[in-house]
Amino acid sequence: MQVESDRREPSILLCMIPIGVLIALMVFNVLLFKDNATFGPNQIALSLSALLAGLIGVFVLKIPYRFLEGQIITSIGMALQAVLILFVVGSLISIWIASGIVPLMIYYGLEIINPKVFLFVSCVVSCIVALCTGSSWSTSGTIGIALIAIGQTFNVPVGMVAGAVISGAYFGDKMSPLSDTTNLAPAMAGTDLFTHIRHMVYSSGPAIVLALIGFLVLGFFYQGDALSGDAIADVQGVIQANFNLNLLLLVVPLLVVTMVAMRIPALPALLFGVLLGCLAALIFQGNLLTTMLDGNFTLGGAYGLLVGIAADGFSIETGNEVIDGLFSRGGMSSMLNTVWLIITAMLFGGMLEACGMLQKLANAILAGASGAGTLVGSTIVTCIFMNATASDQYIAIVVPARMFRAAYLKYGLHPKNLSRAVEDAGTVTSVLIPWNSGGAFHSGVLGVPTLSYLPFCFFNILSPIVSVFLGALNLTITRINLDALDNPEMAMATATGSAE
Repeated sequence: MQVESDRREPSILLCMIPIGVLIALMVFNVLLFKDNATFGPNQIALSLSALLAGLIGVFVLKIPYRFLEGQIITSIGMALQAVLILFVVGSLISIWIASGIVPLMIYYGLEIINPKVFLFVSCVVSCIVALCTGSSWSTSGTIGIALIAIGQTFNVPVGMVAGAVISGAYFGDKMSPLSDTTNLAPAMAGTDLFTHIRHMVYSSGPAIVLALIGFLVLGFFYQGDALSGDAIADVQGVIQANFNLNLLLLVVPLLVVTMVAMRIPALPALLFGVLLGCLAALIFQGNLLTTMLDGNFTLGGAYGLLVGIAADGFSIETGNEVIDGLFSRGGMSSMLNTVWLIITAMLFGGMLEACGMLQKLANAILAGASGAGTLVGSTIVTCIFMNATASDQYIAIVVPARMFRAAYLKYGLHPKNLSRAVEDAGTVTSVLIPWNSGGAFHSGVLGVPTLSYLPFCFFNILSPIVSVFLGALNLTITRINLDALDNPEMAMATATGSAE
């Protein structure tokens, strides 16, 4: 739709009004509602801030309402894949509990993992799974669920466990050639995939090493109320009494991980995991299903029971509070609040973009760049800003990469410096923002409020800091042939073709 010619460009002050209002409302919500802020108050804050931006757009900037509405719908459409995955993961959690997959992982996890190195091991395992699958989201939605449950059994605060899982998942995601964001960043910046991955070693390597050291220290010095050996044995006994712990159940998660590693999209792979989980429940958990059906097991009754579990979650009463708390969860309906948050976040981000406010603020940040150090710093700030305002990590990669691409060439910097910077900030900080689709997803899947796990996402916090440090000291910053810069096409060819 054409926007009328009398449309005005927003000023910096005008752009900051809806953002300032949102920040004020969010702070007030956290102070008033604490962890419950994401269960309605933040969604209302995002909607009101979007309305304010829309009013400014229509009455001050003279933008037709129909154009704004179209841009909002497009913005929300970008998040629909995440919404569908969330619904499927909700079902996956409850079905994998009912089938015995999650109880099996917890049982043997308690057997082999020492509580003192649990956070370290959680991070390493998440690294490996995400590196193999290329997906931080799938990692949290599968192995992350089991690790959270094991951590609860050890009485390790769930915020710490979630931080370890997310740190490992995002490192593996960034360094995997199977990752969509790892492919997107070099494509937008103008370099190739493996040059990009090799260049990220300089920033992501130190960040994950420091994170792992942090989790080791935290595990050894954190003074929590760890369960005694007898209490752990009691938990294992209750699990064994209620579920058939057949090792063949591990075939299901292994098949799902293999499918994702083979580049099968996450949505069908996870949906297949739900179906396999239902089949596993019928094969291995006949006694449990019979008990839940009041002793009258029929195929029709089992089908209805599994559909109900997939929709509304699994619930069990064993008499053991730890087990009941661990296993009574999941279902599509458990993700509705997170979906609400994502939709209102994309409403706000879409409205700012439609009004030209995001572009105005990003250009203002770019104006302050004058060399390698400030350029990398400006890129990091812009990516974080995009994650906080546009509420989507893909926008936080695409928009800054497109904005800064010419500037990096102007200063004779290889495009891999740009692709690394946008990944170091655009990818990893999305999970730290409660109303971002990444933050909402991981919080919803792991069942841990964003602000609870944020302080323990060591890798996600350190990654942009290390990147800025390297840029400021001009370390690992690769330059291109300045003589080619008179010809942009030749300069780009030189940039994409030069070796590490």
